[in-house]
Amino acid sequence: MELEEEVLEPVSPTGHYFTSSVLSVSNLAVLETEIPFDESQTMSLVQNVFLPISPRFSSIMVENNGKKRWKRVEVKLEDHVTIPIFPPNLSPESYDKYLDDYISKLAVERLSPEKPLWEFHIIKYPTSNAAGNVIIKLHHALGDGFSLMSALLSCLQRADDPRLPLTFPSRQRSQPKSESLVTKVCSSVFNTLSDFWWGISNSTMDEDDLTPIRSGKGIEFQPIAVSTMTFSLDQIKLIKRKLGVTINDVLTGMIFLGTRLYMQEIDKSSRKARGTAVVLLNTRMMGDYTSIQEMIKPNSKMPWGNHFTFLHVPIPNLFLPEDDHPHEYSSIALEFVSKAQKIISTKRNSLAIYLTSRFLEILNRFGGHEAAAKYIRSTLKNSSMVISNMIGPVEQMALGNHRIKGLYFLVLGSPEGLDVTIVSYMGKVRVAFKMEKGLIDPQKFKSCMENAFEMILKASDAKNN
Repeated sequence: MELEEEVLEPVSPTGHYFTSSVLSVSNLAVLETEIPFDESQTMSLVQNVFLPISPRFSSIMVENNGKKRWKRVEVKLEDHVTIPIFPPNLSPESYDKYLDDYISKLAVERLSPEKPLWEFHIIKYPTSNAAGNVIIKLHHALGDGFSLMSALLSCLQRADDPRLPLTFPSRQRSQPKSESLVTKVCSSVFNTLSDFWWGISNSTMDEDDLTPIRSGKGIEFQPIAVSTMTFSLDQIKLIKRKLGVTINDVLTGMIFLGTRLYMQEIDKSSRKARGTAVVLLNTRMMGDYTSIQEMIKPNSKMPWGNHFTFLHVPIPNLFLPEDDHPHEYSSIALEFVSKAQKIISTKRNSLAIYLTSRFLEILNRFGGHEAAAKYIRSTLKNSSMVISNMIGPVEQMALGNHRIKGLYFLVLGSPEGLDVTIVSYMGKVRVAFKMEKGLIDPQKFKSCMENAFEMILKASDAKNN
């Protein structure tokens, strides 16, 4: 039922793309609590804390003359909050399986356009990682990862002192090489043109090879497998200092190396197969998360909405030695980090990521929302994996009186067979993998990632000895 005849702002172009006939993408945030979640608090938290964050949480899309707009409606909380019932008195390991199956079920289900595009799911059973889990599913049309993370943080508070603001780790990029102005300009122009053309080629004509991580089928609303890993931020910073790179360089190198190790273990010939990662980037002037009130102001430096682009990054090939000589393995591990640093630094410093955004605008203007959505879908489907990351707070957070022990997020409804999402929190880095069920072995893939991290850690130690 409509609350009033008020019509809010038009749906953004990206909102149109993500609610098209070919794309319907959502974000899934999982908050792990230290104590079982008190379900009696759920409705009041949603009503009094979550809904006031943004008018979009109380709105649906309405279409008139081909244009979609946000329209306020009455929110029936019981239609958005689910508390599933699992068998009682099972082991945490058994509830791990129930949680994974439940998340896979959420991946298959589309959010109904007849009601606001979000859901809360309260898992009150203890798993290996937490006493309880709060799952929040938010449609990507509501905003990009930066907007939705800001919204999530608005629901939470510092566990030690709610009066104090949350703080975040400082951001650091790789330092560019010292070059003359002419060299920089020529390099930027060349990299921009080559990266932009290569991106269009990958999105339209050139697909990655079929490998143990890519079936080539779109898996938008197919069952998925989920696996997560936790790394010490201090250990990653130690590697970063020893190698003179950034945290993102270390993590990307690990992901690329672990992926190639897995591919070789399943099929040796695939270690040289063509593989591309699509890295999602925020196009705002980056800084710490800001309040929703600040984001919705006119001309805000950190505006609410969808402000992202993507770049194509080739996954380096793996050339393992025939014998088990440790020095050669060390050089391979360092090479993956070094290549990740060089590739991403070069591509970040080109203008191709901004040209990609403009290209989508041109597609939208002359071909309509469906044409732009098809281009985004083919970009994701033709790649082997998608990588996205977020920076979480340094301090522990709480939802109501429930301390948050850990968190991770997933992207649902996209066609690629492997998603890697990264978030830092309380001195740890949580990496989550969303995989095509039946194609990728979650345990073996996780083991290869652990091996990759250990290889990089040992190689960085050996380099400084």
